[in-house]
Amino acid sequence: MSFLPKYRPQKLSLGFLEEEILEILWDLGTATVKEIHDRILADPDRELAYASVTTVLHRLTKKGWLKYEKKGRAFCWTPLISRSQAQAIQSYEQLQNFLAVSNPDLVASFADSLDTASVEQIRAIASRLEQIRKKREQEEK
Repeated sequence: MSFLPKYRPQKLSLGFLEEEILEILWDLGTATVKEIHDRILADPDRELAYASVTTVLHRLTKKGWLKYEKKGRAFCWTPLISRSQAQAIQSYEQLQNFLAVSNPDLVASFADSLDTASVEQIRAIASRLEQIRKKREQEEK
C-alpha cells in the first residue's frame, strides 16, 4: 500500500506566498483570484496586489500544482493534489534526500542532540518499516 499519489507536480519547491495560496485553495477546494485575494487581505496587516496573486497562481500552475478553467468571466483555480498527498510527496522527497547524504555513523552522531520523543519516533518508524517489509515478503511467498 503506497500513500504516494501517481501524479506529482513537476517542481516541489514552493515560496512563502505560493504555500499560502495553496493552503487557501486546499481549504476552499476551488477559488477565483478575487476569493484568494480577499482571503489574504482579511488580515488587516497584509498588503498584496491583486496582480501578485494572479502571478503566483500562474506560477503554481506552471509548476504542476494547479489547474484552472474559465467559469463565466472568471478563472477558477483548483489544486491537482490534496494537502495530504502533497505532504506524502514532500516527506518522501525529504527522506530520499536524507538517505542520499546520510550514513549510520553520521546519524548516530546526533544521538546526544535528540530528545526522547524524537528517538521514540525514529524507533516507531523503523519498526513500522520492518513490519511492512515482513508483510510484503510473506505476500510474495
